[in-house]
Amino acid sequence: MEFFGEYGVFLAKVVTLVIAILVVVGSLIAMGMKQKNQPHGHLEVTHLNDELERMAEALKDATEGKEASKQQHKEKKRQLKEKAKEEKKKAKNKEQDDSKKRVYVLDFDGDIKASEVDSLREEITTVLSVINPERDEVVLTLSSGGGMVHAYGLASSQVKRIKDKGVSLTICVDKVAASGGYMMACVADKLLAAPFAVLGSIGVVAQLPNFHRLLKKHDIDYETLTAGEYKRTLTMFGENTDKGREKFTEDLEDIHELFKEFVKENRPQLDMDEIATGEVWFGQRALEKQLVDELKTSDEYLVDSCQNADVYMVSYEYKKTLQERFSMGMHSTVDRLLLTWWDRLQKMRFYS
Repeated sequence: MEFFGEYGVFLAKVVTLVIAILVVVGSLIAMGMKQKNQPHGHLEVTHLNDELERMAEALKDATEGKEASKQQHKEKKRQLKEKAKEEKKKAKNKEQDDSKKRVYVLDFDGDIKASEVDSLREEITTVLSVINPERDEVVLTLSSGGGMVHAYGLASSQVKRIKDKGVSLTICVDKVAASGGYMMACVADKLLAAPFAVLGSIGVVAQLPNFHRLLKKHDIDYETLTAGEYKRTLTMFGENTDKGREKFTEDLEDIHELFKEFVKENRPQLDMDEIATGEVWFGQRALEKQLVDELKTSDEYLVDSCQNADVYMVSYEYKKTLQERFSMGMHSTVDRLLLTWWDRLQKMRFYS
């Protein structure tokens, strides 16, 4: 009887555990389904003028005396009250000062797949829906070393939408705009670069390993079946032929020609024979070759813009799915455990 009693308690624990797991899994699925019906992301807008003013006030508070700080706060409140009265008066008279220039700032930090193009397209669509082409300006801060041809072709086309609408487009490169990154940058009406930013690389590259001899050495056959003479030119496991290499090189040359035509269309002042060699140049040398129009950092340009315009930083943030958040949490936990383990290992070595 004692055995059956213990078994009954064990069985009850197992059933309770299974039910708890099912409840958790069900909740996760329900939350995932709920997220599918919600918007994919949201737009974040920061008024850079206010942000700069807020930081300046914080620094003044820290460096100046309390009395001076109090006086400044009082003066600031008085100015805000007067401004609120003026705005209220204008609203009553149905008058709104819409003459001040607005600068919309977008950011693109490109990886090999140009993954941020999804956010960029949403930002551009939103900005173009409210912008005044005759008065306003779009500034794109760009950093990319290039990547996949089709991905950066799409990214460049998205940027070109701004120019096609007749909107003034300034692109700032602080670090790098090479290959596909320069393909995007060349679209600008005004292209700025930091003195040591890297620009250029108007060329195309493709590389892949080939394991055919290794497989042959171990008597392993690898077959590729295709329909169409050039369906597969070079492979990683099959035996590559001179004819396949020739066709592959021909395709690369065609992509290079399309790349050069796109750059020439957007920056006709360039000597393509001189700069379309796959080389890169730092900012100063890029300026000499007319790859850029001026040497200036994005910070300098945006702070200057705040003097005579309202500057808004626009960012479209996608909502992370439950699985993505869970995965990020797992990665973060593993990273912390590894760091803790490494730290303890180093201490053991130190004390030993």
